[in-house]
Amino acid sequence: MRAIPPGFVRTYGDLSPGAPRFTGTVLRTTTQDVPWWRVVRSDGSLAKAERQAALLDAEGVPFRSTDPPRVELRLARVPPGI
Repeated sequence: MRAIPPGFVRTYGDLSPGAPRFTGTVLRTTTQDVPWWRVVRSDGSLAKAERQAALLDAEGVPFRSTDPPRVELRLARVPPGI
């Protein structure tokens, strides 16, 4: 998670293939300082809505103009293996 560069995202499933909910559990329970806002759902939607959107927008992450907004994964997703 710390390896996700500013301006990019990964999905829960990218971080824990086969068990994306595990990533959510880790984020919910960790006391570590991690860039949680760079982790999004597989459809680009945000778990923490406005708060997360503001942090991603400040980093220049592109959004699709939907309601609610979703990250444009085609442009912002860190490719697997990086």
